[in-house]
Amino acid sequence: MRLRRVWGRHKEKILVAGLLALVFVVMAPPKPIRDMVMREEEGVVIVDGVRKKDYNDYMYLKKEVLQTGLGEHGIGGSLSPAFDKEKEELYKVNGFNARLSDDIALNRSLSDIRHPKCKKKLYLVDLPNAAVVVPFHNEHWTTLLRTAFSAYNRSPKHLLKEIILVDDASTKDFLGKKLDDYLEEHLPIARVVRLPSRWGLIRARLEGAKHATADVLIFLDSHTECTTNWLPPLLEPIAVNYKTAVCPFIDVIDFETFEYRAQDEGRRGSFDWEFYYKRLPVLPEDEANMPEPFKSPVMAGGLFAISSKFFWEIGGYDPGLDIWGGEQYELSFKVWQCHGTMVDTPCSRIGHIYRKFAPFPNPRKDNFIARNYRRVAEVWMDEYKKYLYMRQPGWLQVDTGDISEQLAVRERNKCKPFKWFMENVAFDLAKHYPLIEPPDYCNGTIQSLANTNLCVDSQMKGQFDRLDSLGECGPNMQFQFQLTAFKDIRPLKSHNCFDVPDLKGEKAPVLLYGCHKGLGNQMWRYDMENQLIRFGGQETHCLDSSTSNKEVFVSMCDLNSQTQKWKWSFVNKDRLNNYKNLDPKP
Repeated sequence: MRLRRVWGRHKEKILVAGLLALVFVVMAPPKPIRDMVMREEEGVVIVDGVRKKDYNDYMYLKKEVLQTGLGEHGIGGSLSPAFDKEKEELYKVNGFNARLSDDIALNRSLSDIRHPKCKKKLYLVDLPNAAVVVPFHNEHWTTLLRTAFSAYNRSPKHLLKEIILVDDASTKDFLGKKLDDYLEEHLPIARVVRLPSRWGLIRARLEGAKHATADVLIFLDSHTECTTNWLPPLLEPIAVNYKTAVCPFIDVIDFETFEYRAQDEGRRGSFDWEFYYKRLPVLPEDEANMPEPFKSPVMAGGLFAISSKFFWEIGGYDPGLDIWGGEQYELSFKVWQCHGTMVDTPCSRIGHIYRKFAPFPNPRKDNFIARNYRRVAEVWMDEYKKYLYMRQPGWLQVDTGDISEQLAVRERNKCKPFKWFMENVAFDLAKHYPLIEPPDYCNGTIQSLANTNLCVDSQMKGQFDRLDSLGECGPNMQFQFQLTAFKDIRPLKSHNCFDVPDLKGEKAPVLLYGCHKGLGNQMWRYDMENQLIRFGGQETHCLDSSTSNKEVFVSMCDLNSQTQKWKWSFVNKDRLNNYKNLDPKP
């Protein structure tokens, strides 16, 4: 009775409420859509039907802006002369200014030098998690820890599952229990895996990968610094296709000042026919599409990401490769030939200290690098391996060891021939690094005509050194040079070229720097008529000298200056007459 009375009094209201409830049920989105709407409120947006988000950590970026001190914002620093003795002692065992590193914060700030579009780029919401694997041998305390802290601090925490430091038989005391205790207290996401003896870089990476439990393996060197939002750009291509290996842009941390600066704005990885790592120009379509990931034939080797699944499908690294050498070629060839893809991603930038010199003694008595190279060539390069052996016939005398398992990996994955790689992936490699080496324009000694007893003297210097001296002409290798078909000048058989990074001032220094085929600041021409060695595309500057203090430098060309006149031992007149028209072809 009571219900009837309520119905009688309020039936219109009850009907309206019921109708509204029915409409709500019919119109309400299903649970997945409701979740999506909620996620959108958390910063997720739908792009072409795919959920994406902004991973930039704006609170951390604001904090970095306020940081002050030595080395902050990637600015280079220096030490008081009072620390010269400590500096030199640490230089000897590290190959870089480790004493300065100790005065720089482990969490120092870095300027954001990414392409402007990277700062607004969105990435997939559903990204795989990652393990960072860092092999090290006698690495300096602060550079090792800065590697780990920079990776952790600038990562979305749910994407970075673990940091695995692989100790390759270090002998420095602080890399033992002190390191373990420090990580446990300050960075528990990181742990150390210790090898029983010196296994080398390649096998240390393999061992670290075996201990990893994450979806993606990210290999870093032990003296690197990860920059703003470095992780999502490495993970997204793998989320789209797990058979993708992804490399960051590798920047330079100066070995003397710890200044952080861009190496360049992108090139494609490659090699020459002595297995020296080289770089190719970015393709026009990729340049127009910057900063989207672009395909690259060969990785630099030390810094890259790859899915654990694909890494082990293609056999990981060949465990027969010893210490270091050739591993970046082996893995690059595997990735491409075994149906994968490799890209460089401009929005992920990681700095690397390129040591002034290698401080470690040779850990093996035999030529392990030659054996590594031959193993790679015999397994993956098919008929193209002959071009390596033409330049390095001694490699044919080196025993490869058992390569049956590596050949089985190739068969099991139905991998493509190397000819396919050369024609479809590294299709312009032979243009820049011909299969048959073209002849030089000039070679031999570079004799000063201001004092014919003096010749340019390399003093057997290496990369990053300044070429600044004349010496008494002689038959030794230190006086032998080449003006190659690639229009660069280098000490005979060297891979470091005359490089002029800056033409400011009356005297511009000449450095030895890794050859990049006569481009820009490594282009030279011998002017036979005036006996000048002209520099750069504009040819307004020439190689010059001071015979009084035996100095070599570059200055404005002067046809009347005897100190700018040089005589080569051998001059290929026909090629020089066609210098402007010749590409580096035989």
